[in-house]
Amino acid sequence: MENLENYIEGRNPVIEALKSERSIEKILISKSANKGSINKIIGMAKDKRIVIQYVEKSKLDSLSDTNSHQGVIAIVSPYSYKTVDDILEFAESKNEDPFIIILDEIEDPHNLGAIIRTAECAGAHGVIIPKRRSAGITPTVIKTSAGAVEYIPVAKVSNISSVIEELKIKGIWIYGAHMEGEYYYEKDLKGPIGLVIGSEGKGIGRLVKEKCDFLIKIPMAGKVSSLNASVATSIVAYEVVRQRRLD
Repeated sequence: MENLENYIEGRNPVIEALKSERSIEKILISKSANKGSINKIIGMAKDKRIVIQYVEKSKLDSLSDTNSHQGVIAIVSPYSYKTVDDILEFAESKNEDPFIIILDEIEDPHNLGAIIRTAECAGAHGVIIPKRRSAGITPTVIKTSAGAVEYIPVAKVSNISSVIEELKIKGIWIYGAHMEGEYYYEKDLKGPIGLVIGSEGKGIGRLVKEKCDFLIKIPMAGKVSSLNASVATSIVAYEVVRQRRLD
């Protein structure tokens, strides 16, 4: 069986992969798949001379990690993680101050995919994840990101604290989302910025927290004391967008 990281599942994620430079070995399409966007996939694949294999739906069901393949799975080259320098170079190529999302042990692939989607939509230049105790780029992450993983660099690093130190040396201000912080909308979030979001249960770790230049929080008015990590990322990321557009 193929490595799960070599699969892209679902119509929109496969279309985005076809639009990008991702190397696709072949595309499996259910014989019973409804047409519509399947026709678009077939056309794009033929234009790129990618092998199309028509299979029984049960074959896709057995391969699927997401349980929502929508009749199509692409078998691709393994996801190519980028470096932190790649992220900084991407910002430079756009002549923009770096805006980086740094994730401290996000283990839920749905959260990771949703964060990557938000990061790409908000114009962030990259996402940094740790090698250990973190979700990687799996079919579920790719599908939840709606294909955004094809357009934003994701770097996997050995030590988040060390990377934060390196970014600070390069003039990037690090903001950690933490309940002890100041309200996020009261801070100046313009300029080079790294936004640290912690895990679903524990938040950002102590060492990572100590490395942050500032701690920021989202006001809570209800009985529940915390937000889903991807929702928290969206709220703060779009405050960064808002402030940058005021310049």
